[in-house]
Amino acid sequence: MHHHGGMTQPGPFTLSNVWTWSPDWVFLLAGLAALGLYLAGAVRLYRRGDKWPVGRVVAWAAGIGTMLLVTCTGLNDYGMALFSAHMIQHMVLSMLTPILMLLGAPITLALRALRPAGKGRPRGPRELLVALLHSTYVRVISHPAFTIPLFIASLYGVYFTPLFDFLMQYRAGHILMMVHFLATGLVFFWPIMGVDPGPNRPGHVMRIIELFMGMPFHAFFGVAVMMASHPLVTSFTVDTAPPGTNLLEDQKLAGGITWAFGEIPTAIVLIALVYQWMRSEQRQARRADRAEERSGDAELEAYNAYLASLNRGGRRPAPDAG
Repeated sequence: MHHHGGMTQPGPFTLSNVWTWSPDWVFLLAGLAALGLYLAGAVRLYRRGDKWPVGRVVAWAAGIGTMLLVTCTGLNDYGMALFSAHMIQHMVLSMLTPILMLLGAPITLALRALRPAGKGRPRGPRELLVALLHSTYVRVISHPAFTIPLFIASLYGVYFTPLFDFLMQYRAGHILMMVHFLATGLVFFWPIMGVDPGPNRPGHVMRIIELFMGMPFHAFFGVAVMMASHPLVTSFTVDTAPPGTNLLEDQKLAGGITWAFGEIPTAIVLIALVYQWMRSEQRQARRADRAEERSGDAELEAYNAYLASLNRGGRRPAPDAG
């Protein structure tokens, strides 16, 4: 739905009207490419006889699915006309899609599926990925001191400044905003609950603290939008909204969606974190057991070697014989 003179008003904002095919080609092609590459990587691992958890494939596919659901359906059209519809897009792209994608462990998959370049050859994709992961750039953008303020700024900075209205005038601006929401979500949740290796890997308690440092700002933002007594943005007008829309009521709904939505990712992330924590505790326990067995074995071997040396010493013919 673009802004031109003979603009048709959309019908009422209902599920049947939203549940229509209306692709945003940028997201459709990027999403299909991301899904294709991921599946190709997983297939390569399976063919090689390596395990790759099916749960991760499902998580990644669900992540891409949620992205396409909010960008390639009627919701994307309503997102241009209604604050509440736009907020659903924003919330899914910044807080649901990234979590599901991160649970798919795409970096780990890439590192396992890409073949090393080999000695003496120029660096291949795998080497470049490793170099990128170790770079200062990634260390900075995935550091909580950067991701938490970015996460907060992409709420307050977008809607409480003229930035939103500026971006909404242009199709590219709208796409850029959506990409920004997704990227912000990815860098925010990556150090917290990503399965992938990264430069900032705090302990599990610290990760939970990081999660809860962002959430109050999110909730407060939702409340602030609900409480606002005047329209925060000018992009949504009565002319382009479905007939009979009360813009202020719709803005209140947008705030309510934001406020309520914060609970969903928090719950998913907490469950994922507790699960990862339990897994890592089990791994450490197993490691400790193995180490104990090994040290036991080493002592036994040393003792056997000592016995053998005594034994050898015992069989040596006495010097005075003969």
